[in-house]
Amino acid sequence: MTEQWRAALADHVRTHTEQMTREPSGILSHPYTVPSSPDSPYYSMALWDWDSWFISVVMGQVELDTDQTGLFGAFEEGTIRNFLEHTDEDGVMPILLKPGGPLLHGDPSRAAGFSQNMHKPVIAQQAALLVRRRGSAEWIREDLPVIERFLERYLESHVDAATGLAYWQTDFAIGVDNDPSVYYRPDRSTASVYLNSLLYRELLAFGYLLEELDRLPEANRWRGRAEDLADAVRTHLWDERDGTFYSADLALRDIDPEDWLHQGAPRSWSSVLLRIDNWSSFLPMWAGIATQEQAERMRERYLDRRTFRANFGVRTLSKLEQQYNLRASNNPSNWLGPIWGVSNYLVFRGLLKYGYAEDARALALETVALFGQDLETSGGLHEYYHPDTGEPIMTKGFQNWNFLVLNLIAWLEERPVFWEF
Repeated sequence: MTEQWRAALADHVRTHTEQMTREPSGILSHPYTVPSSPDSPYYSMALWDWDSWFISVVMGQVELDTDQTGLFGAFEEGTIRNFLEHTDEDGVMPILLKPGGPLLHGDPSRAAGFSQNMHKPVIAQQAALLVRRRGSAEWIREDLPVIERFLERYLESHVDAATGLAYWQTDFAIGVDNDPSVYYRPDRSTASVYLNSLLYRELLAFGYLLEELDRLPEANRWRGRAEDLADAVRTHLWDERDGTFYSADLALRDIDPEDWLHQGAPRSWSSVLLRIDNWSSFLPMWAGIATQEQAERMRERYLDRRTFRANFGVRTLSKLEQQYNLRASNNPSNWLGPIWGVSNYLVFRGLLKYGYAEDARALALETVALFGQDLETSGGLHEYYHPDTGEPIMTKGFQNWNFLVLNLIAWLEERPVFWEF
């Protein structure tokens, strides 16, 4: 059955990827990409941040499989340029753009103290994908100052001075919508392992872009900032007791030297671990931040069927957490246990990076089975799924990172694979 599903899924992805492309419209002056087919009730017109990054990874694989170099290049470059054109002078880049304007929950600008979330740190990574395929970075040379302003804004306004860790300003549009370590928590209180893993790879990607343009001293400076962040993650987010990474609580009261109550023993810690078992705890493996010893302990946690391991991949929240549930929800979408294509993919990549090829293979096969049976039954793919039965929970027509199954199939069949940066 697996071989039949592989063939059907590969054909489906290659013939339907074009459905995620859109021509210029409204404020979006360049062609761009969207997460779903035109007939899906959600996501069919909006340009999203990390969604478009993964769509580029899929497009790279389609071009590789079909030997059609540049097939989607205009849409990928246009996606990047649309975001860059709507980045303000302080480097604030929107999370989502619609033809009618950006989606905002509050004022993200300097006037409001940069107190809102902005585009996830993946724009340099997305540009790096296109540079790698084109063999040249010249097309992005003139836009590097905008990307640099964006990254400087993260490091200046979204990083905690005491720990060196990036934090979410609010729980709005964080991607993993209702992650209990962020959702409904106080503003600027969570140093998210997910956010810090993305930012680490983003800083490395910017270094790569600079080196491709013969600016090596600057490239190495940005790589140094990436390693500073990795050190902070290993120092503050690793839990030696549990053998995993967690997000951290930054909402600690300031030390007041005049406060007699605490003078005898003021706190010596700058954060407190939020011991919530979320799939994003595995992202330091994807990012390459974890040591080999840390990865081995995390692999043991991944394989535990009481927690993350399910018949069709990785539960997005451990089954032992109080918040675990599989109900359908939109805005926020449910990340409290259901299987998502992106979490399966990124955990797969982390396992592969640290040498656990057999575990990666098992996860890839489960992902093929998940999407294969959905395609066979419904004729399409859905946003997220029941971990044990593989039944779709909601949003038929969602394509996006589900189409990364094409990259997994190429790896399973030992063909050339296009990976993310």
